[in-house]
Amino acid sequence: MSRYTLGLDYGSDSVRALLVDVATGEEIATNMVNYPRWAQGLYCEPSKDQFRQHPQDYIDSLEQVVNGLWSQAPAGAADKVIGMAFDTTGSTPVAINNEGTPLALTPEFEHNPNAMFVLWKDHTAVKEAAEITAAATNNDVNYLAYMGGIYSSEWYFAKALHVFRQDPAVKAATYTWVEHCDWITALMCGTTHPRQLELGRCATGHKMMWNEAWGGFPPNDFFTSIDPLLDGVIDKLNAATQPSDQVAGKLTAEWAERLGLPQGIVVGFGAFDCHMGAVAANVRPGVLTKVMGTSTCDITVTSKDQLGDTCVRGICGQVDGSVIPQMIGLEAGQSAFGDLYAWFKNLLAWPLKQQTGLSGEEQALLEKIEDKMLIDLSRAAASLPVTEKDVTALDWVNGRRTPDADQTVAMALTGLKMGTDAPKFFKALVEATAFGARAITERFRDEGVPIESVVVIGGISKKSEYVMQTCADVWNCPIDVLESEQSCALGAAIMAAVAAGAHSDVASAQKVMASPVCQQYQPNPERVAVYDSLYKKYQALGAYVDGGAV
Repeated sequence: MSRYTLGLDYGSDSVRALLVDVATGEEIATNMVNYPRWAQGLYCEPSKDQFRQHPQDYIDSLEQVVNGLWSQAPAGAADKVIGMAFDTTGSTPVAINNEGTPLALTPEFEHNPNAMFVLWKDHTAVKEAAEITAAATNNDVNYLAYMGGIYSSEWYFAKALHVFRQDPAVKAATYTWVEHCDWITALMCGTTHPRQLELGRCATGHKMMWNEAWGGFPPNDFFTSIDPLLDGVIDKLNAATQPSDQVAGKLTAEWAERLGLPQGIVVGFGAFDCHMGAVAANVRPGVLTKVMGTSTCDITVTSKDQLGDTCVRGICGQVDGSVIPQMIGLEAGQSAFGDLYAWFKNLLAWPLKQQTGLSGEEQALLEKIEDKMLIDLSRAAASLPVTEKDVTALDWVNGRRTPDADQTVAMALTGLKMGTDAPKFFKALVEATAFGARAITERFRDEGVPIESVVVIGGISKKSEYVMQTCADVWNCPIDVLESEQSCALGAAIMAAVAAGAHSDVASAQKVMASPVCQQYQPNPERVAVYDSLYKKYQALGAYVDGGAV
C-alpha cells in the first residue's frame, strides 16, 4: 500500500501543499491558496518598509489548501499520509502571550499590525539591527561570529525590539517571540504553550544567534545591554533545538479533523523555505542551491572538517544541522530579485492603472498588456548585444541582504542616455540581479567555501529563459533547473518522511524523493568576458553607493 507525506510551503503570498509518495518520490497532488488579508494589502505600508501578515491568514489558508488537495488526490489518499512538515519565509516572527497565542489572535490586538507576524521583507528595524551589530562587535564574545558578523533588520531580535519601542501595549502583553516555522508546527502538535514549545535548528541558528559554541542562545544580559525592553525574551525560549529530520510531535485530534488527516501522524520540525528547497535539490558541498522568487535565498553545505574555524563574513549564518544533519548549512541571498522586475513593470504600468470608466473589454485589454509586459521586455532584451558601454545597475532596490547586510543602501544606475529605451533598462536590471548573485558566490569562494555549480528552484527558473541564460553568462558556471514546481514543499515532505521513519536518513530519502533536473544552462563564452568587465562596473557603482550611504 502506498504511503504519503505532506509538505506545506508558506511563501510571501500563498501557501502550497504537496502530497508525495515516500517510496517512489511521485508528486501525487498539489494545491495553492493565497492569503486573503495579504491579498488586500492589509496591515502593510510599503512606503515605510512595513510588511505584516495576520496569523489568521495562515490558519485559514492552511485549512483551505489541505482540504482542497483531497479533491485533486486519489480517493483515500488522506488516510495514507504518515507525516507532515512545514517550511515558511523567515525571519518572520510574532509576539506571543504567556499561553503561546500570537497577540493578533486575541480580541485586544486583532487589528494591530505590531501584534502580527513581521514578514521577512519588513525593514522597519534598521536602527535596531545596527545597535545589535554594534553590541555584538564590541562584546567579549561576538555572538554574530557565525551569522556573518552583521545583524539584519530582516531578523528576529531587531524586529522584536523595534515593535517593543513602537508599541508599549504589545510589549506589555508579550511573553516572548516565535518564528512562523516553529509556531505553525507547534500549532499542529498542540505544543504552542511556552513550557512545551520546541524550536527547530534552522530559524534559531540563522536568525536568533543560537550556536553550540556558547551553549545555545546568548545570555539575557547581552540583550538587556542593548535595551532593557528585551529583558527575558531569550530566557523563555527552549535552547534544545532540533534539525528538521526529527519529530516535533503528533498531529492533534482537532487539527486532524480540520485537515482531513489521520490523528497522531508525525509532524517534523519546521524550517525556512530555502533550506527545505535545498534538500529537494540534493544540496551537497560545492553546489549552491538558489531559490529564485521575489527575493533569493542561497544555500550550500560543507563539512565541519572543510570549514574548520572559518566564520564566513557577511552571510546569513553557518549552522550545524540547519539543512542536512551533521553538515554545516550556509545561507545567503538577495533582498530583491523578481521584486525588482515587478517594480519596473509597475513603474511602466502606472498610467494603465489610472484609467477609470473603462468597458469590460477595454479593462481586459489593459490587463492583457500588463501581463505580457515582462515577457515582451525579456524577448527584446535577449536580442540586444552585450557591450562594455551598457547601462549598469545595482539590485539594491530593497536594500542588500548579502554579502554584508545593509538595508539602508539603495538601487542606482549609471550610463543612462537618451537612447536608453525600456528593453535596455530592463536588461540592466536583469544583469544587476545576476551581478548581485555573483557577489554572493565570490564571497563564499573567497572565504574557502567552494561553489562549482548552481541549482535553481522557484518560479523565475521556469518562467524566464532570458534571466537564466544571463545568470549562467554572468556567473560563468552551469545552472541546473529542478523539475519540481514545488521544491520547497518537496523538501518538507522529504524531511517528514525521515521523521516518520519511512527512510533511515535524509540521504536515503533524497535518493528516492528529491527532484530531478529538467533543464541546464551553460555559459556563453562570448559573453563571459564582457560580463566580467560589466561586473567590475557593478562593483565600482556599489562601492560608490556604499560610501555615500547614510
